[in-house]
Amino acid sequence: MTTTTGFTSTPATPISSAAPRNRILSVIRLHFVNPEAILGIPWLILGFIFAANLAIWAIIVASTPVGDRGNVSDGLGWSGAISFIFVYMMVVAVQSIAATFPFALGYSATRRDYYLGTAIVFVILSVIFSTGLSILSAIEDATDGWGLGGRMFTAYYFGDGNALDHWIIYFVLMLFFLFTGSAAAAVWVRWKAFGLTVYFIALGVLIIGLLALIGLTGSWIEVGEWFVAQGWVGGYAWSLVPTAIGAITGYFILRRATPKS
Repeated sequence: MTTTTGFTSTPATPISSAAPRNRILSVIRLHFVNPEAILGIPWLILGFIFAANLAIWAIIVASTPVGDRGNVSDGLGWSGAISFIFVYMMVVAVQSIAATFPFALGYSATRRDYYLGTAIVFVILSVIFSTGLSILSAIEDATDGWGLGGRMFTAYYFGDGNALDHWIIYFVLMLFFLFTGSAAAAVWVRWKAFGLTVYFIALGVLIIGLLALIGLTGSWIEVGEWFVAQGWVGGYAWSLVPTAIGAITGYFILRRATPKS
């Protein structure tokens, strides 16, 4: 999956000539030079995926006897289509930093100001997308799955809460993918393809290792009970821990990175 960032415009004045607050604002504006890439295209693709899901749900419902449609509706509640938006935004984070970091340093922005501005952009994006997705989840609930029993924005693994609960879940997930992407981007800027390969291998080994530890110790029941005790929102909120680790790691890697052509 690729995205086009299109950062081709240049600030009217060097970033270094501004006060720290203005430098951070300049970095924020730099990320939004091409808003279509980080705001328009994700919604456009998500809209296409949603339309495809509606068509599939309609075909399934139309070809199912009335008495069996309840069972079909249960099956339609496990859609993973919405996962696209989170993965896409992780790619956006990688490409945005890779494109803007050398440019910002060329105008003498400090690494600290650059990373703060970028972090603010990620929070803004998380708010925007979480709000849009939660509105769609409320509509989906109100229409009983768009009149077809389908679940894309309120799939079962998002819990059975209200739109606010869904907003919180979407928000923390969006932060997780964006700041995971920022750490990957920092690795790319500093060590290029080799470093990024090692990064994802290490991440995969860590995840597999945790799963193996749970499995070998027979702790799946305890882990499941712990998540049940946390509730849906509380369970997802724990993703803020790796999000914070990714954000901090990305900063310390990027502060020593030197842009290379």
